[in-house]
This record gives sequence, C-alpha cells and structure tokens, in this order.
Amino acid sequence: MDGDRVEIDGGIMEGGGQILRVSTALSCLLGLPLRVRRIRAGRSQPGLRPQHLSGLEMIRDLCDGKLNGGEIGSTEITFTPGKIKGGTHIADTKTAGSVCLLMQVAMPCVLFAASPSELHLKGGTNAEMAPQIDYTVMVFKPIIEKFNFTFNCDIKRRGYYPQGGGEVVVQMSPVKELSPINLTERGTVTKIYGRAFVAGALPIKLAKDMSAAAVRCIRREIRDLYINIQPVREPDDQAVGTGSGIIIVAETSTGCLLAGSSLGKRGKNADKVGIEAAEMLLQNLKHGGTVDDSLQDQLIIFMALAKGVSRVKSGPITLHTQTAIHFAEQLTKVSPNIQEVLPFSFLPVTWQCTVHQAV
Repeated sequence: MDGDRVEIDGGIMEGGGQILRVSTALSCLLGLPLRVRRIRAGRSQPGLRPQHLSGLEMIRDLCDGKLNGGEIGSTEITFTPGKIKGGTHIADTKTAGSVCLLMQVAMPCVLFAASPSELHLKGGTNAEMAPQIDYTVMVFKPIIEKFNFTFNCDIKRRGYYPQGGGEVVVQMSPVKELSPINLTERGTVTKIYGRAFVAGALPIKLAKDMSAAAVRCIRREIRDLYINIQPVREPDDQAVGTGSGIIIVAETSTGCLLAGSSLGKRGKNADKVGIEAAEMLLQNLKHGGTVDDSLQDQLIIFMALAKGVSRVKSGPITLHTQTAIHFAEQLTKVSPNIQEVLPFSFLPVTWQCTVHQAV
C-alpha cells in the first residue's frame, strides 16, 4: 500500500491485460485508489497497448476518476476512482484490439452506475487471444444474465485484424444487487449449433468448408444429434476488412452453454479452422464442467459481486481464472468496509472444480 493506494503487480500469474481489467474494475466499484506496476510484464511487448489504454480511459471517464501513466507502452499507472455515473461512453482502440475485452472491464462498473449506460466499443469484433463477439452474444450473455440482470448488445459493424473498425453498442440499466448463480449440473447435450462466417474478399465456400469439417469432426464423437452450423457471408456494409471464423455451441438439458471457436488467417486451411473449433468444443464437453474454459475467468468478478455464494462446476481451472480469483481476493480484502461502498454484501467466491481426465 502507498498510503491508501492498493499496489498491484501486473507481472505475476497470467501477467497480461486481464490483471489490469479485473483490478481497475474493482477499484472503480470499491472506491479504492490503485497503482499497477509491471503492466503486462509477462508479454513479449510489455506495457499498455491501445486496447488497454482505451479501456482505462473509459473507466476513468465513467467514474470521473484520475488516471496517471495512461500512455502507450507505459508499464505503471495510478488510478483514483470517483463516483460511477451512467450515460454514453465511447472506447475506441483505433486498432483491431478486442471490443469484447473492453466490455469485460466496463460492464461490472456500469451495473452499479447512477443511471442507465450506453457503451460504444470500437475495434476488433473477432480478434485473436480474446472472445469473439459471437461468443459474447451466444454464450456469455445468456449465462451472465443468470446473475439477474440483462443487457443489449447491438453489433453495428464487424471489424477484423489488422484494421479493426468494428463497433458494438452495449446498453444496460443499473441494478441494486446481483443474484448468485448455481451451475453445478451439466445435464446432457441437447443441441449443437453455430455459425461459420466470411467477410470482405473471401468466398462463401470457405464458410461452407469450415462448417462441413467441423461437423465431420464432431460426428466422430457425437452421432445422435443434428448439428446446425450455418455458413454466413457478412454483409459488406456491416463489416470492415476481410475475415473468417467459426463458433460452435453445445446446449444442455440444464441450460448450460459450452463452445469452441477458431479464426481463419492467411495460409490457414478452412478445414483446419473448422476442426480446431470442433476439437475445442469436444474438449470442453469431455471435462464434465458446466462452463467452458473461455467463460471461467469472466464469471469471477460477477460471482464476487453477487449477494450470496455462487457455485460453478468447471473443468481444470485455467491460469486466467486463478489470476481473476487472486486479484478479486486481494482488492476486496483491503477495502475497509465494503458494505458502505457497495449496495450489497460481499461474500467469498466459491469455485467448485472437478477435473475429469479426457479419455
């Protein structure tokens, strides 16, 4: 601690942008001044990148906070939050940086804003090393709304590497408290569906090839379900640049949603893209958990904010999830009286993990 400022080491554990997202969101929510050192020390190009800076600036603006060290390449920032307000806020990475990661840092904060919020998030909608916007809409949204809130996510325009140019508008109203979730029963898989997309200069045949390859791969393990993966060409007026990819979702009898996804790139065979997504889905189904590996860490901050104890049965806990739990615990422990800051009680995260060895 530096006075009352919480000290965060941004280079431990996952060592990337997730530490910045979790710690600044909780700083904003709990009213805790923050210093983050060694930002993204675990990455080949340490320090703030455009998507991290645009996320920090949005958090600063939505709570009238103060940010020092906010520049590209910076490895240390200090942040002093103010009161969270609603209204319209814009974050533009000006690159293909993920709009979904911008959503991750802002959403917990605006849930407890003084009035409804509208977030205009600009950058890449389908980016490497981040959830695709399709995953956010098809998996993250319906599961996260089990915490007893809703939000609208309007994909205005899709954007791909390297130029970005996508835009997503998120609208949500504040809540008084979040309800805990109980996701401990996986049930049986009842549906498998998805979308394989191309945009820009790529032919629809690539989408059809991705879809067909994915179906063939899944059929080797699951033979008794209809698999509906729609090949789609994104309208030219709703996409910037050229891109391709696929997402496949398995829905269960208890309402669980698990997914696999992959993105195309120059020189990568369309069949390989489809097979990668299918194999990811099958791996997520084999571990017996109720959430897939991509959703685990995204749930932690909402579990921590919910009034009561949430329980989630997962496969092996990922490093991202371990990191999210570590920093959620670090920040909540140093708050002198959390109940005075937040309109709900803060209870420890309960994360149930059962590990099933893949056959």
